[in-house]
Amino acid sequence: MITREESLKLAKQHVKNKNLVNHMIAVSAIMGRMAEHFGEDPQLWEAVGMLHDVDYEQTSDNFSKHGLISAEMVADLLPEEGLRAIRAHNEMTGMRAESRMEVSLFAADAVSGMIVAGALVRPSRLEGMKPKSIIRRMKDKSFARAVSRENIRRCEELGMELSEFLALSIEAMQSVGKQIGL
Repeated sequence: MITREESLKLAKQHVKNKNLVNHMIAVSAIMGRMAEHFGEDPQLWEAVGMLHDVDYEQTSDNFSKHGLISAEMVADLLPEEGLRAIRAHNEMTGMRAESRMEVSLFAADAVSGMIVAGALVRPSRLEGMKPKSIIRRMKDKSFARAVSRENIRRCEELGMELSEFLALSIEAMQSVGKQIGL
């Protein structure tokens, strides 16, 4: 199994945009916490979170391939369940996120953007952030308008309340806050 460090190294080899790498680190942290929550393999889930956008810069002109190319790039590093989650995190590929890992990645991908946007308007960034502040921001459609609230709410398909998912996600991102500049 690929380690977090190896996943990060691979991500940095293929993605030059620092903000995108930070996003991948954040999603990886959330996925690790989701795995722990569900009694799954955190190392696998973190790797899936870290590598889900490894093709992003290559597929920016043809987004329907985003996720498909990532899965091809890491096919020898992850089991099929991880590759499927990477393919399914972009519904433009024609795949819908259905398994626990797939829905977790789908929701983690979106919530990381909402939490970053929330942190950027707070003097203390991630420190002391609470789910209720993100819930309040989610109601404001002009705030982080590119972030799909519907995708975040897919956490409910996993049997998680929105506030529980947000608390877990905030905590996960706090654990990598210094690394991602928040």
